[in-house]
Order: sequence, then C-alpha cells, then structure tokens
Amino acid sequence: MATSTVLFTIILLFLGLSDSTLQVQSLSFGINYGQIANNLPSPSRVARVAVLLQSLNVSRVKLYDADPNVLQAFSNSDVDFIIGLGNEYLQSMSTDPLTAQSWIQQNVQPYLPQTKITCINVGNEVLGGNDTQLWSYLLPAMQSVYRALVDLGLSKQVAVTTAHSLTILGNSYPPSAGSFRQDLTQYIQPILSFHSQVNSPFLINAYPYFAYKASPSEVSLDYVLFQPNPGMDDSVTNLHYDNMLDAQIDAVYSAIKAMGYSDIEVRISETGWPSKGDANEAGATPENAGIYNGNLMRKIEENRGTPAMPKVPVDIYVFTLFNEDLKPGPTSERNYGLYYPDGTPVYDIGFQGNLPGVQGNPPGVQGLPQQTFSADSNVNAMSIFNFLILPIVYLLLCAY
Repeated sequence: MATSTVLFTIILLFLGLSDSTLQVQSLSFGINYGQIANNLPSPSRVARVAVLLQSLNVSRVKLYDADPNVLQAFSNSDVDFIIGLGNEYLQSMSTDPLTAQSWIQQNVQPYLPQTKITCINVGNEVLGGNDTQLWSYLLPAMQSVYRALVDLGLSKQVAVTTAHSLTILGNSYPPSAGSFRQDLTQYIQPILSFHSQVNSPFLINAYPYFAYKASPSEVSLDYVLFQPNPGMDDSVTNLHYDNMLDAQIDAVYSAIKAMGYSDIEVRISETGWPSKGDANEAGATPENAGIYNGNLMRKIEENRGTPAMPKVPVDIYVFTLFNEDLKPGPTSERNYGLYYPDGTPVYDIGFQGNLPGVQGNPPGVQGLPQQTFSADSNVNAMSIFNFLILPIVYLLLCAY
C-alpha cells in the first residue's frame, strides 16, 4: 500500500476517533462536488478533498460523473455518494441495455462496498433544456440502468433517479397550485410512475437566487435568504411560508400530487448562492452567499419538513464545494463554491474553524457574523482540533 494511502487511512480513523472522543454534535449535510475547473486538487492529491469533507462532517456527496479518483479516495468512509451519468450517455443507454450494464460494471461495481455508492443520477436537467430528442431518451435510459442493477444484484443498494431544474414547473405560486409544464407532462408522468415503482427520490435543483435575480425589486431579499420577514400565506391551504425554498419544494410536491402520486419523496439535489456576479446579477455577493448558506445549514440542522410536508425532513445538497473557473455562462456560474480551490473559504458560514491551513476570514470578506451550529460544551476542543491538527494533516497530504 502506498505511503499516501496509509497516511490517508490513518487520518480518517483519527478524524472519526476525534469526533467520538470530543462528543461534538456536528452538522451533517450533503454537498455537490463539481470539477469543471483547471485549478482543483490533482487526482494524486484528491485525498485532500476527502479529508476536507471529513473535517466538515459531510455525510453525502453528489458527483456529476463517476470519477474513479474520488470514489477510491472515499473508500472505507461513511460518505454516501450519488454518482452522475452524463446527458451524452442517454441515447446509447436507452437503445442498448448492455451499454448500461457495462457502465455499471466499470463505474460502480469496482468500488462497492468499500465506497458507499447509493444512487445513480441519470442525466442532469434534461427536461429543463431545449433538446426535445433528449427528452425521449431520459426514461428509457433510467429504466436500462435500473434493469442492469437488478441483473447485477445491486438494485436494493443503488437507486436510480434524475435531477430536474425548476423550469419544469408551469406554475409555482401559490405552492398548492404547483403544476408541471403542459409540454412536459407526457414525459414526466411515466417518470413519476417509475419513481413510484422502484421507490426512488425525485431530485430538484432549486435556487431562490434565480427568482431574486430576475425581479430584485419585487422579490424580498429577506424571504429568499431565510431572514426574518412577513412571509406569504397560501390562500388555498392557509399554510404560511417564511422562505422561498420551502415554497418551491411544496410547489413540486403539489405538481406531483396533481399527477396522481403521493408516495414520492422530493429531495434538493442542488441549492446555493453565488458570491460574485456580473453587473446585472443582483444579490451575488459574498455577504448574501454567506447568509443564504449559513441559514440553510441551520435549516438542515433543524431536520424539519416543509409547511405542506412537515413530517418529511428535506434532504439537501449544497451547491457547491469549490468555485469552478471553467464553467460557461455568467460570472455567477463560476462562483457558487464554499471554498476556493486552495482550500480557502470564500466566506464564513459558521463552521468551527477554517479548512486545514487557513485561519481568519478570507481577503475582502470582513465582519461576517460567526454562526455556531453546535451547543455542545466541547465545541472549543473541536475548534482546537481544526486549527491545530488539521493544518498539519493538510500539509502532510500536500507533500505526497
């Protein structure tokens, strides 16, 4: 076994031991790990990312591919993975079941059970795009992947789903009137039937930021940032909403219910806020990003559902781990990361201590409030661990 692998294994064990010894009640959440960049940690040093996520107590990671370096780095960890099967595979997957089986044999089986791959995300925001031919490939590709999992004896441990953008909704206000676009119903209806039959979640990428950016003079900033505000009442259900994300989730539940399904769980596969944008991208600042994601963490910690589904805690994946400098589109697209590629936090959202080797607020971000999520009396000990031990760990890993 390589020296760096041994070191990484020891570090993971030490992190787990430290958490149990200090009895710190840490926040557990999911995060997207995108890699459309040329300045992220190299494959040989991807273990740094694994240690980073372990230090933050991230329990779930969503990839946009099946990067073998990442999956190998998280071997024997307690992190659940959603891996991605890109849109470019949909046509071949839909027409040739053996292609799906081969993909799983190459990208899933070699890492099980050491790496906890629990879900395959087939395509991303397909129905929200303009490629109508791709729409017709989506469900057959999902079915092919599922049948391959059944044939390989993996369907009980690996779910199959796809992630949608909120543009699949034709109406979202009030939440109780949520409905899918008419031009998509012929595609969504059988997809919902598939979810119901195989008991897999319905993933939605929900960004209150987009609503604010589109109408900053009409949409309350406090409402989209989870800040104190009057909120809104659904005149049909009389339910009160004090933040837009809850309203968006319930609009999706309403749309699903309107198509005859009440047994499908909605999960948030992406949500976040950019720390930088173009002149016409209102609200894209590190301050607002820190407030949004900080309050989002509080919401995750509360483990509550939405007004319409109070007993179903919302499973949320934050977007995203790092800024990605090669993403196309407006400036905001490259600035959703919680961290810069070198491990420096883009802004403070209240984690106890910064990433390994980093202390204090990043340049240009001053005076953001420290938000604490744990009430445990040993939290100071965890801070010492983060500030003193993790920097040494980070430097050791950088040497390999």
